Amino acid sequence: MENINLMRKLPIGVQTFEDIRNDNYLYVDKTAFVWRMVNQGKPYFLSRPRRFGKSLLLSTLEAYFQGRKDLFEGLAIGQLETEWKKYPVLHLDLNAKKYEKPADLIAMLNQSLEKWEAMYGDMKKDRSPEERFAFVIESASRQAGCGVVVLVDEYDKPLLQALGNHDLLDDYRQTLKAFYGVLKSADRYLRFVFLTGVTKFSQVSVFSDLNQLNDISMKPQYATICGITRQELIDTFTPELQDLSEANQLTWEETLSKMESTYDGYHFCEFTKGVFNPFSVLNVFDGYKFSNYWFQTGTPTFLVEMLQKTEYDLRTLLDGVEAPASMFNEYRVEANNPIPLIYQSGYLTIKGYDERFRNYLLQFPNDEVRYGFMDFLVPFYTAMRNNDQGFYVGKFVDELESGDYDAFLTRLQAFFADFPYQLNTKTERHYQVVFYLVFKLMGQFTGAEVQSARGRADAVVKTPKYIYVFEFKLNGTAEEALKQIDEKGYLIPYQADGREVVKIGVEFSAKKRNISRWLV
Repeated sequence: MENINLMRKLPIGVQTFEDIRNDNYLYVDKTAFVWRMVNQGKPYFLSRPRRFGKSLLLSTLEAYFQGRKDLFEGLAIGQLETEWKKYPVLHLDLNAKKYEKPADLIAMLNQSLEKWEAMYGDMKKDRSPEERFAFVIESASRQAGCGVVVLVDEYDKPLLQALGNHDLLDDYRQTLKAFYGVLKSADRYLRFVFLTGVTKFSQVSVFSDLNQLNDISMKPQYATICGITRQELIDTFTPELQDLSEANQLTWEETLSKMESTYDGYHFCEFTKGVFNPFSVLNVFDGYKFSNYWFQTGTPTFLVEMLQKTEYDLRTLLDGVEAPASMFNEYRVEANNPIPLIYQSGYLTIKGYDERFRNYLLQFPNDEVRYGFMDFLVPFYTAMRNNDQGFYVGKFVDELESGDYDAFLTRLQAFFADFPYQLNTKTERHYQVVFYLVFKLMGQFTGAEVQSARGRADAVVKTPKYIYVFEFKLNGTAEEALKQIDEKGYLIPYQADGREVVKIGVEFSAKKRNISRWLV
């Protein structure tokens, strides 16, 4: 294992195609997509979650349009391309700055404009950013005698960082709308245009002057342009998979199954194969430990704050959301709907499609996102946001596995008692959501199921020795809860299981805003 690692280099954090090829990093060949794009169209847009390979894709396109045939030897495009013509390339990367005030965006645009003006002329250097951009494109085209290539990485980074500030967001939208609008008016001087980002902001904001873009975000022929398919995983990383199996004492089949349940499952079109998260794949091979690598790189708090602001029922989100096809076309900040942004950010993905009604089923792509997102939510819905000890679901699991249900319910009681006063004014649904989160998080370690529909117990937890059937009553009694378990036959599915079945009726007092008592 050690010798293999010395020979095979994982491109963790490497986003430059030239570096990957020259320094012999492992590379999942996506160049056939590049050739198809540049030969079938001109202006493109692609939305993908963060750390999914968008920057590397743009760097690959840049190398292609620079005529760097040497970098593509042995790759798919090497068998397809014959000309290798060189074009002027204007590469704008908006990912490398923190945007907190209007001047930050202008400074970032100026940085690129000054670099381009040094090559193609600065006669418009005292004009607005969009005027300077238009001049550079025309000048570069005339000097080179061919069309110009414009590549924009993370076009929406300033907008996403300003979502909580209406005035700043509006300022950024106006600036970018004018800047990107140049790409339509300068069409005659352009050979190829490609914008990438996390979201697609609505036509009335950023893209109103750039409505000719070919949005390939959900087109089946480009569904796997970013990410790693199962076959690509095996073809490119077999030695790493074997090492991972050995390190975790798993068989080859168990390792693939674990990789799929943890990191696979992203679908960007309703009828195409899923892909693995490339960032997590590279990191699990680097340390041989299954962990939440992508999730740990940072989840924007504005997503959760938006869920709270819109009072979105988290139980619906955790179980799967139905969404119309129109929802995917654009993201409107004013729409007050958090689901499009949560989907485009990579926390939900397509898991089903109703062709008749054109409705999508959105769910968590895999276990990394499912449990990482729920764990991230807990502090926002409880008192633990400022608690250094954090939330440790393992204690809840240990108590039920040992049969100590009294300790489990006492801990749950203490959990609610720690809620700050302002949370105590929340609606009944807030407390139901917290119950839901706790039991859902336990699901990664036990056979925990929580139900939101009537006709089934509120929660069922399966451990090696016990099966617990919970029924909660708000302003009802524990006796009534137990009676419902019996009358509705909630125990019937488990009577032949062989494990001890424990039914627990729990009453929740709205007055005390906590569990008041329970019967077993």
